[in-house]
Amino acid sequence: MKRSRINDIMAEADDMIRSYGFTLPPWAYWTPEEFKARAGDAKAVIEARNGWDITDYGAGRYDEMGLFLFTLRNGRLADLQRGGGMCYAEKLLISKQDQLSPMHTHVIKAEDIINRGGATLVIELFGSDADGNFDETKGGTVFCDGIRRDYAPGEKISFAPGESVTLMPGDWHAFWGEGGDVLIGEVSTVNDDETDNIFREPIGRFAEIEEDVAPTHLLVSDYKAWLS
Repeated sequence: MKRSRINDIMAEADDMIRSYGFTLPPWAYWTPEEFKARAGDAKAVIEARNGWDITDYGAGRYDEMGLFLFTLRNGRLADLQRGGGMCYAEKLLISKQDQLSPMHTHVIKAEDIINRGGATLVIELFGSDADGNFDETKGGTVFCDGIRRDYAPGEKISFAPGESVTLMPGDWHAFWGEGGDVLIGEVSTVNDDETDNIFREPIGRFAEIEEDVAPTHLLVSDYKAWLS
């Protein structure tokens, strides 16, 4: 993806987020130079990989297959493993109309996916085999706003604004916006986007970036190169 396109997506996403009454934390708007100057103060943000995240899954077709994310807070895997401390994470996502987030699951993370506003969020679901692998013959069980719902393999469930689903490790899922763009909330256990996204197809989690202009704000995938 071109950096200029990423900058535009950031601006559009910020406008949409604000239109639904959400405001990102102050450090979200730091320039790369400000982030470098305050890297010591922002150590917890950087180590947790909080911040801007825009991906085309390495396919170069963002409008067809991609996702905007902003990680607001993220806990520590060590806390989750010992069963105490900061065991949670929170994100805002934007799924554009007919923009696919491809079929995947998680090994560790359980998550609530919440339609925070906009159009309809559609989630396609499959279950796992005994080893946790994708199984096109398996359904499963999820909880929609706390109400149990059994799903058939490949079933597509629609969520209006205010509605949500709880997905557990082994619930394979893909999603997109239907009828327009959707602002999504994600509340989960500790999030590790580098190792805990298991895709059905061999695709990348992060975009490859063509630096045609300077970044407005850093992506989480920029931290290593810019802030080390």
